[in-house]
Amino acid sequence: MDKLLPGIDAQRVNTSRLTVNVLSVAGRDDGPAVLFVHGNVSSSLFWQPTMLSLPAVYRPLAIDLRGFGDTDPEPVDATRGVRDYSDDLAATVDALGLEAVHLAGWSMGGGVVLQYLVDRPGTHRVASLTLVDPVSPFGFGGTRGLDGTLCDPGGAGSGGGAANPEFVERLAGQDRGEASPLSPRQVLLAHYVKPPHVPEHLDIFVESMLSTRLGDDHYPGTSRTVDAWPGFAPGDSGVLNTMAPTVFRIDGLSGVEPKPPVLWLRGADDVIVSDTSLYDLAYLGSLGVIPGWPGEQTWPPQPMVAQTRSVLRGYAAAGGRFREVVIDDAGHGPHLDQPERFLAELRDHLAAERLVAGGPLLGQDAADVLGLGVVVPVEDRVQVVQVGGGGVAGEFPLERGLGGVRIEGVANLGADRGPQ
Repeated sequence: MDKLLPGIDAQRVNTSRLTVNVLSVAGRDDGPAVLFVHGNVSSSLFWQPTMLSLPAVYRPLAIDLRGFGDTDPEPVDATRGVRDYSDDLAATVDALGLEAVHLAGWSMGGGVVLQYLVDRPGTHRVASLTLVDPVSPFGFGGTRGLDGTLCDPGGAGSGGGAANPEFVERLAGQDRGEASPLSPRQVLLAHYVKPPHVPEHLDIFVESMLSTRLGDDHYPGTSRTVDAWPGFAPGDSGVLNTMAPTVFRIDGLSGVEPKPPVLWLRGADDVIVSDTSLYDLAYLGSLGVIPGWPGEQTWPPQPMVAQTRSVLRGYAAAGGRFREVVIDDAGHGPHLDQPERFLAELRDHLAAERLVAGGPLLGQDAADVLGLGVVVPVEDRVQVVQVGGGGVAGEFPLERGLGGVRIEGVANLGADRGPQ
């Protein structure tokens, strides 16, 4: 089957680290670059509908991380956390010649774009950051509290041992069916999106999942047997070990300069990244699914969402900006099951940042970006005039500064919604 939607091109790009598969939209080689990073057990193919729906003023791009899709399957050194991925991302940004880039990361990809940012204070090229149901800044599994305190010093309960063996077997067997609840298709329908939603391009997304390389160097990775509950700890290689809290901790975000604006989008009904995650062994232990759970005092369910919110509030306290948006009736992939709301929030976020940067966002260009109307400057304020004679939809003061101008409140504008 053809896995590329009409209008999407794929190119293998040579970088200083490996050859990376990059998707783009045909004929859109100019404008601000928006680079999408996928999550675990997926690939750039999941981003195609979003790419095609972005306003024409942008240059949409999406990459396959190593071991997924058509990027080189180089081994993953998990002792570096997600840095194999984030360094590959940096090399791709360089190879594409992007001077500035809007980064959007989904799930594990959210951790990758955060790592890219915090490892390059003062030298990053991030114009804005969008986090879509991102992995907690303190990894996946084995922590408690807002500061990500380890439940066990060795990180027990996280890493490669947490994968479901039957799911791995079905990936290996290229299972495209629906007979088992652990088939890739059924996992997508139950956990990537909120049931009963069925994505339009479901078959392509299943192919994307089946592109995942398997084994000790890839998914799920290695594991160690330990005495601590639940009996395993992270290994040194492979995907799941990159997100172990012993090696992945985003605790330097507040020190990043300059501080790009952050949009945090999450599905209200996400069962993967949640304070009650069905993939968190501590939560499953609290339900009695996994025997021997040490209890609430020493091993509570990981507050994944609360940890992310705490870190972003620290970022804001240090002078950054972030906005949390919860999308109703959405699961782990709101760009899949609530694409219109997702796109409206992303479009507003990108448009607001163009205004901050003093970009040419007036007249019809603004209408294309905001999806609402034409932006007309009036002395110390602007009016957003609805297309088609609908009158003034909103009026906002201008805030002038070194970065250009910012229209206060414009981040809450969207098609047919007006100011909120």
